Amino acid sequence: MKYIYSLLLITFSLLSCSSNADKIKIGVLQLVEHDALDASYRGFVDGLKEAGYEDGKNITIDYQNAQGEQANCIPIAQKFINDKSDLILAIATPAAQAVANMTKDVPILITAVTDPADSKLVDDNNAPGGNVTGTSDLTPVESQIELLTEITPNVKTVGLLYCSSEQNSVFQINMAKRKLDSMGIKYIDLTVSNPNEIQQVLQSAIGKVEAVYTPTDNMIAAGMATVALVAEPAKLPVVCGEGGMTMLGGTATYGISYYELGKLTSVQAVSILKGEKKPAEMPIETLKKFDLIVNTNMVESIGLTIPQSLYNQ
Repeated sequence: MKYIYSLLLITFSLLSCSSNADKIKIGVLQLVEHDALDASYRGFVDGLKEAGYEDGKNITIDYQNAQGEQANCIPIAQKFINDKSDLILAIATPAAQAVANMTKDVPILITAVTDPADSKLVDDNNAPGGNVTGTSDLTPVESQIELLTEITPNVKTVGLLYCSSEQNSVFQINMAKRKLDSMGIKYIDLTVSNPNEIQQVLQSAIGKVEAVYTPTDNMIAAGMATVALVAEPAKLPVVCGEGGMTMLGGTATYGISYYELGKLTSVQAVSILKGEKKPAEMPIETLKKFDLIVNTNMVESIGLTIPQSLYNQ
């Protein structure tokens, strides 16, 4: 009986290994934990499940978070290559760059990247030309600046709060500067290189600016509690690049749904997994719908009034 039992155990073990080997391997590298990136990951997983690809059944998802350290992205990307992943999802620009620099063979999907072409991830957003494609989280920066001027009509100088080493942030800030220039509004750069600088840099702007604009910046997004700590007592409106940042301490924005962005990315993943398309021929996609998002608690706390006309648009 012991001999038969051992045979059964060995057979079951072999079957389990075979089953795992047959599953599609998807590696996911996320730069840091914050609402927007977390939502994009959830949307991706849910979108795959709706299409019949479920983690633990016919696919295996290896989710790794770099905890905000760009240096951590490289060994994680190497792990996915060593594990022979069938597809890799990179969430946020530094994560995408780390993976794209590691392999030219494995299909790579990116999301929460503002401008993949500007970040040298693809040849062209309409014709990527390599093994990388995905979705962009480019938000309506010009409309966000217009929103800032509508909720603070007497604004003369805007503080631009961002991490100077995040390429996607610099791209958006340059868009914001062009818009502010066209409106005749002054601005000052409030740049940080690590989260510990946010409070000091923002405090240095009190009395110099009437409002703050911050783009979809991963470092600032993770530090929105600190932003609120300074902005709220200073009665300083903060227009953010996305809704999650707004609700964590900002004032208002026109934003996209990162959950829906993740689902859009999952549609691309399904096309690749089914062998219907290759990344090289799949354009970078964006969401077309933007919503007005207002942090009513912050609005009330800083004594701001949001024009009713904005809600009626």
